[in-house]
Parts: sequence; structure tokens; C-alpha cells
Amino acid sequence: MRLTQDPIQVLLVFAKEDSQSDGFWWACDRAGYRCNIARTPESALECFLDKHHEIIIIDHRHSRYIDADAVCRSIRATKPSQHTTILAVVPRVSSDQEEISVLPLLHAGFNRRFVENNSMIACYNELIQIEYGEVRSQFKLRSCNSLFTAIDNCQEAIEITSEDHVIQYINPAFERMMGYHKEELIGKELTELPKSDKNRADLLDTINTCIKKGKEWQGIYYARRKSGDSIQQHVKVTPVMGQGGKIRHFVSIKKLCNNNENNKQIYKINREDKFCGESHSFRHKNRRKESVDVRSITSRSSDAQSLQNHRYSSMARIHTMTIEAPITKVINIINAAQENSPGTVAEALDRVLEILRTTELYSPQLGNKDEDPHTSDLVGGLMSDGLRRLSGNEYVFSKNMQHSHSHLSVPITINDVPPRIAQLLDDEDSWDFNIFELEAVTNKRPLVYLGLKIFACFGVCDFLNCSEATLRSWLQIIEANYHASNAYHNSTHASDVLHATAFFLQQENVKGSLDQLDKVAALIAATVHDVDHPGRTNSFLCNAGSELAVLYNDTAVLESHHSALAFQLTVKDNKCNIFKNMDRGQYRALRQSIIDMVLATEMTRHFEHVNKFVNSINKPIAAEDSNSNSEGSDCEFPTSIRNTPENRILIKRMMIKCADVANPCRPLNMCIEWAGRISEEYFAQTDEEKRQGLPVVMPVFDRNTCSIPKSQISFIDYFITDMFDAWDAFAHLPKLIQHLTENYKYWKSLDELKCKSLRCSSD
Repeated sequence: MRLTQDPIQVLLVFAKEDSQSDGFWWACDRAGYRCNIARTPESALECFLDKHHEIIIIDHRHSRYIDADAVCRSIRATKPSQHTTILAVVPRVSSDQEEISVLPLLHAGFNRRFVENNSMIACYNELIQIEYGEVRSQFKLRSCNSLFTAIDNCQEAIEITSEDHVIQYINPAFERMMGYHKEELIGKELTELPKSDKNRADLLDTINTCIKKGKEWQGIYYARRKSGDSIQQHVKVTPVMGQGGKIRHFVSIKKLCNNNENNKQIYKINREDKFCGESHSFRHKNRRKESVDVRSITSRSSDAQSLQNHRYSSMARIHTMTIEAPITKVINIINAAQENSPGTVAEALDRVLEILRTTELYSPQLGNKDEDPHTSDLVGGLMSDGLRRLSGNEYVFSKNMQHSHSHLSVPITINDVPPRIAQLLDDEDSWDFNIFELEAVTNKRPLVYLGLKIFACFGVCDFLNCSEATLRSWLQIIEANYHASNAYHNSTHASDVLHATAFFLQQENVKGSLDQLDKVAALIAATVHDVDHPGRTNSFLCNAGSELAVLYNDTAVLESHHSALAFQLTVKDNKCNIFKNMDRGQYRALRQSIIDMVLATEMTRHFEHVNKFVNSINKPIAAEDSNSNSEGSDCEFPTSIRNTPENRILIKRMMIKCADVANPCRPLNMCIEWAGRISEEYFAQTDEEKRQGLPVVMPVFDRNTCSIPKSQISFIDYFITDMFDAWDAFAHLPKLIQHLTENYKYWKSLDELKCKSLRCSSD
């Protein structure tokens, strides 16, 4: 479980402003902490009781201004201070003086001592050490209260034992299930408790052997209640690692199996609970009053039957809701299937339900890749919309909507193209088309020329009912709003994505799945998908508090901006409005498709898009192909799968996603060039994050230490391979997969060569 921590709050208690208080003030600003200053003991105590600061810094240098020990004691006398670190700023001791003991400070309630040093960096280092030490430890301790509250109120029986199987904790659900009070069990070894004779003889040995290896055990276990009855349980025992990497605790989660014998025991348990004493009954009733569970209220009080009827009527209403979501239907079907399932099946379905109830259904667990800093940084940088906001820092880039285009010399028609450019464009239908050569001969304006050629091939002007001059003006203004100063996200990248999209649209399976509106939408989306990109990631913009991040609520910031600006630029001037002659209904459909495709390039939903494509298109087509082959008959079902409106959306999303990150599938020389460009852009972002004091989103992209081969290997492993395998299975692109395999081997060989070189130099 990961609990979110608010920005750290710091209280400075200084009677007078001086260079030392200023040093801590600016250090707090740099670290992103919230800072308050108190000048008197009274205001210090009042401010602390209002804000509950994690760190308090008290000036201990001048006793004539403020009694630091008295201030510390007054704060320590309050309950909230148990989670607060209090720092004493003491005067510097001259070399001829004896070092003063810290014991008086500790007895007064201080945690740390800071020798006077007004350097902002020294103050910053001290605060960061406190954050990563005392503050985080205290935060974990506070979190424990929430965790224990949760397990105290959950319905599963939970038992925590030490590494020697001494019971250290049981929750109220365990007490109810087993009939014991916690005072009877805490401190006892499990071997002291009576065992059921219904388990097979070697079951306990099997469980112990498994968990002592650090592995989780799950299965059916018969337990003996205090009354002597045996009950069947689903049990999961999880070893918990502690200091030194050793197993320090075992956590057991126990649920009753659904069978008639247990139902009788449940009834019996509740009957006994009724007569356990008024205070005990009242305690149970209060604890569960918000959870109207039939097992815990049956025969417990005089109003049990009415409560039970209320629960049944509520559940009936839930199951007959007409606005039930698909995932709710799935969960209800699984719940119904559990009723009469064997124990092992019911347990497996429980795990299925746990997975289905998570919010990140399509995001895989990193597993071992989490140990790779390159993969972690790529995932963190590309798949998050920001970490934390720091006040006072803003990053704003200009929106180039007022570009003058008089300096751009573009062809009057597609036939009026300089011979060298025309010669290059003759090969634009090849996957190995060299976009960098086109960039060079067009003076970094490849998008207009390539766009005119590709749009003409696909009959875009005819579909839009616009002139070639309008299209040319539109391409010109779109290209002008790409930042030529960006190492990677410039109009050359847009041209490369447009070329890949056009290539994919020519493949038979893709061509047969999409109509003309889909194809036009895909070409336009590819053209505008990164317009006005600032050369910084979404995380950077959110951390910097940019205008766009505020405008789009830190969600898909750049992708929302690209699509919105593209339409703003288009409709702003009639000369470049390629949509002006379209039917309203057709325009709405085209616009929606373009927006959907541009938003699909945002990486936080990468795995969702890929998994939906695999499950909705790859797998059904493969299954139908297998059936038709075994039956020896032709079948049109795969075509019907591809052509549904929902699946056409998935195909378009997958197509532009693959086109957007196809660099590793290009010929090696182009793959290397693209890798260098994207790395340079990330290096520049890291440099700026350090200059502005922002969180460094991708620390491995430091120009002094970064390994480009490792970054490419991680990117291919985590994002590219599975996606292009799925796309190849649909579009049949063996040449791309061949390039990808060869390029991966190249990066691996470079990385291994570098590792060998480092080992030799260290030897």
C-alpha cells in the first residue's frame, strides 16, 4: 500500500530575522516545503497547534531573545508533537572550546542539533536528511494507525505472528470466527492451540516448509474453535520480510468456506455471541453497524430479522439496477458462480474479483523491471502526469499562433516541387524512406512537401472538398507551429509519423478495416499530433505549474493542447480551413476521430490501448482463423470483427501509437539518429529541472552519465516489443519486426561492450 503524503510543513521559531532564518526559509522553498515563521513562544505554539508541522526549527543561539528550551517543552506537551521533529540551531563553537553535550537538548525535547550555518545548501541538506529520516519514519508510524483501523474493521479474520509463530495480533473478525478473546491468544505460540483432526497429517509441515522459504501459501485448512468445533477456512499465509532481509512476521488471512457445516457453525457462533455479556455484545454491534452482514447479525439482537430483511431488499435493488456497468455485470456473474463452486475454484474467483476491482486494470506490474532505473524512469516520465507541484516555479512556452509565413517558399502545386525533393518523394511509399534526407533538402520543412504528396495519394482534398491551395496553407501553418529548436519533437518527427501512418494504411488488413473518413482522420491526426510541443514531458509541465497544466487539470496536458490548437489554427483563417466545405455531421465525426487518435498517443493509457486491441481484435481473429482452418471452410467473421465501430477505433488508436514510436523499427541508421535526438531532448529537460529546482522526472537522462543503449533496451522491452507483436499479428509487417530485432541486438551489443570496457578499466 502506498499512502500519499502532503507537502512537508516547517515552522521557523526565530525572534529576529537574520541570515540563518533566511537560509532555512529559502531551503524550504527549494525543497517544496510549506514554511511558517513565528517570532514569539506564544505565536509558535498557536501556529503549531493550527498546522501540525512535521519539522520545527528553533533558534537556540540567543537566550535573551527567546527561551528555546521552554518553547520546545511547551510544544512537546501537546499531543500532535509526538510525530514532529524539533531542531535546535546552536552557536558555532570555536576551536579552543570544548564540544557541548547534546543531552540537555534531548532532555528538553529536541531531536536534532544544527550548528549555525547560514548557507542555503547546508540548510537544504539538513532538511532533506530530516525528511528522508525522521519525517518519513514518523509518516509510516502514523500510517500504521490507518492500516490497523482498516484490518480491525474488515470482515476477513486476520492473525499476525512472529517469525517463531507467537501470536502478536488478531482482529475482531478473528475473535468472532474462532470464539476467543484476543487476551486469550496474544503471546501464545500456535502450537499451544488445539488442532482439528480433519486436516491431512502432513499439511502443517507443508505450510511451514513453504512459508519459511519466503513463499505465500494458500489453501483449505480446518481450524478448531474454542468450543471444540471444526470449521473449514480459506487461508492465505504471507511471510513479511524485515530487517536484514529475514522473515520477521507471518500474516494469515482466513475466510470461512461456504458449506452447510460452516453455516451451522456460523449460526452457533452468533448464538454464543448473544450470551457473551452485554458489553461484549454491544462492542460487536457497534463495530459492525455499518456493515449489515447476515453472518454477524443473525440472532444477535431483537431487531436482527428487520436488519436482515433490509439487507436483502438492498441487495435485490442493486442486482436489478438498470444502469449497471459492464464490469458490475461481470462481478455479479462471478459472485453467482462462487456460490456452488468447490473451495479451490471459489478461492481463485476471489483473486479474480480482487484484480477486477482495481483501478489500473491494464497497467502491468513492473516485477523485476522495477529494479532497472532506466525502465523505472521511462515509466515514471512517460506514464505519469506529474509528481508534485512546487509553488513559485512556472514554465510557460509561447503558442506560435501568429507566425508569419512570408518567408516560407512552398510549391504552388504538388507537381511544382524542386527536382531533388521530388526524387526523394518517389520513395515515400517504402518503409525505409529516409526522412532525414528530406529534412535536409527542405531546410527542416519536410511536413509541407511530404504532406502534399501523401494527402494527394489518399484523395484527402476530394474527401474534404477543399482545394490543394487550402491544404497547402494548412500544412504550412501546422508546420510553422512545430518548434524547429526541439531536438526531437519537431516537424521532422511529425513527418515521420505521417509517413508511418500512410504506410500502415496501405496494408491489406488495415485498408480493409477502415473507411475513407477513418483514413483521412488518421492522416490529419498524424500531422498535428505534436503541434506546438515544447520539448518537455507532461510531468515537467505539471511540476512547473505551467499554464497548460492548469488549463487541462494535469491530465493529458500536451495531447489535449495539440488537438485543441490544431483545430484553432485551422478554423482561424479561411485560407487554411480544410474543413470549411464539409457537411456538419461528417465534420463532427471526423473531428471526434482526430481528437481520439491524438489523445491515444498519451502514454498513461498505453497498456490499456494495447490490451484492448489484443483482446478485442487479435485473439478473436486468431480463434476464428483456427476454427475455420480446422473445419476447412472459408469464413468472413474476422472481417466483421475488424469492421465494427468499436474495433475500428481500437485499430486507429493502435495505428497512430505504433507510428508515433516506430523509431526502433526503422533501419538502423535512422534508429540511431532518433535515439540520439530523443535523448538530447530528455537531457535538456533534466538540465532545466535542475536549474529550476524542480523534481527530476527521469534522473537516468543526465547527459554526463546516461547510457543511451540501456535506455533504448528498456524502452523496447517495456513499450515496443509487445505492441508491435500485436500490430504485426494484425497488419502483417515482417520487415518492421526484422528491423526491430536487428536494432535490439545492436543496442545490446553496445551495452555489453560498454560493460566489458568498464570492468576492464576497474581491473
